[in-house]
Amino acid sequence: MNEQALDSLEKVRKQFDAAPYPRAPLDFYPRNIQYLYIHNLVTPYYLRNQKVVETEGKVILDAGCGTGYKTLALAVANPGAKIVGIDLSEESVKLARQRLQYHGFEEAEFYPLSIEDLPKLDREFDYINNDEVLYLLSNPAAGLEAMKSVLKPDGIIRTNLHSSLQRENYYRAQEVFKMLGLLDDNPEEAEIEQVREIMKTLKDDALLKVNTWIPAQENDQEWLIANYLLQGDKGYTIPEVFSALRAADLEFVSVVNWPQWELMDLFIEPDNLPVFLGMSLPGLSLEEQLHLFELLHPIHRLLDFWCGHSNAAKPVVPVAEWTALDWQGALVHIHPQMKATQVREELVACATQIQSFAISQYLPFAKDPALLMDSAVAACIIPLLDRPQRISSLVEQWLQVRPVHPVTLQPTEPEVASQTVKQMLTTLEEIGFVLLERRPGED
Repeated sequence: MNEQALDSLEKVRKQFDAAPYPRAPLDFYPRNIQYLYIHNLVTPYYLRNQKVVETEGKVILDAGCGTGYKTLALAVANPGAKIVGIDLSEESVKLARQRLQYHGFEEAEFYPLSIEDLPKLDREFDYINNDEVLYLLSNPAAGLEAMKSVLKPDGIIRTNLHSSLQRENYYRAQEVFKMLGLLDDNPEEAEIEQVREIMKTLKDDALLKVNTWIPAQENDQEWLIANYLLQGDKGYTIPEVFSALRAADLEFVSVVNWPQWELMDLFIEPDNLPVFLGMSLPGLSLEEQLHLFELLHPIHRLLDFWCGHSNAAKPVVPVAEWTALDWQGALVHIHPQMKATQVREELVACATQIQSFAISQYLPFAKDPALLMDSAVAACIIPLLDRPQRISSLVEQWLQVRPVHPVTLQPTEPEVASQTVKQMLTTLEEIGFVLLERRPGED
C-alpha cells in the first residue's frame, strides 16, 4: 500500500475512532423483519443455488463492523452461527463487543483489524458482510481479494460501493469543503458547525443546497459527516463494480435489492417499446442492463451486491421452467424470517378470521406495496411454519381448505388443485416469501 493510501486509511481510522458509526443506542435490538431478511445468509444462498442452507454452525464475518449494530443483526438473523467482527477503529470494536455481550451473544469475537489484514485471522468464513466500507478503501479490488482469501469455496460476500451517479451532488459538496480545508484533518465539532453554517447561508435556490441540504437533518451530526465530511468517500458505477470483481476473480451473484433494479419497470409500456429499443434490450448482458438502469434512473445510493468465488454457483432452473417431474420432487420452505412471531400470528389470523394479510410489509423489496394474501392461501401454507413440505402435501392441504369450487360448489379436482398450488407457490417464490428446492439431492 503506497503512502497516500496509508494516509487516507489513517484519516478514516481517526474519523471513526472520534465518531463511531452507527450511533445506535446499546439497547437497540434489530426486530425489523425486512432488515433481518437481508442479513440472513439463506437469502443470497438461495438466490445463487436454489438451495436452502442451515445457519447453525456457519461462520460469519462482519468486515468493518463499526459499533456492531449490523453485527447484532447478523447474529439475530442467523441462529447458531459463529459471529466474528473486525474494524479498523479500536473504539468501534470496543463498542461492538459491548453491544453483542449486552444482548447475550457472549461467544462473538472482535478484532481491531483492517480488511487488507484479514488473512492474519487464519480462518475461513461461510458469509462475509462488508457493508458501507468498500468505498472507503483506496483500491476496492484489493479489499475484495482480501475477503476472497478468507472465504470458503461456497461462501458468499455481501458488499457495496457508493454510486457516483446518485451521489454526484454530495461529492461536489465534499470538494467544496476540501477546498475550504475542513477535511485536512479529522472533522470534529468545529468543522461540522462550519458545514452547517455555510449550507444555511447559501440562498435556497443555490443548486448545491437544493440538491443536498435537508433542513430536518441539520442537527444530525452523523448525517452531516456521512455526506459532507466523510474521509475517503468515493463513488463508482456498475462497470467499475464488475471491473473490480474481475480483478479479484469473483463472480457476481445479484444486487441485494434486485426487484428495484428491474430495467423494464422504467418504461410506461414494456411490451410496446420502440422497435430499435425492443430489439436491443434482450441482447444486453446483466452488467449492461444494470448500467443502463443506473444511467436512466440513478436512485440507489449504494451499488449493493452479493458475490462469491468464480464457478461456485450450481446450475439453477428457474421455477417458471420446471417440469412436472421437478414439481413432484420439489421441497417447499417458507423463508426463515417469515417464521417470526408477528408473521405467524398474522398468517393464522388471516386463515381463521377470513381476512387479508398484507404480505409486502415483511418483504424488503416487494414491488407492489399493496400485495395481499387471502385466507385460503394462508391456510394452505401454514404447515410451512413448522417444517418444509412436499408439493403433494400442500395440494392435499388445498383440497381440505377448498374442497369445492366457491361458485359452482362442484368438488375441486386434484389436478386443478395441483395447478393452483403451483401457481401460488411460483408467485410467492418470485417475491421471496417461499423458497423452492428442485429435486433435493439431485442435479
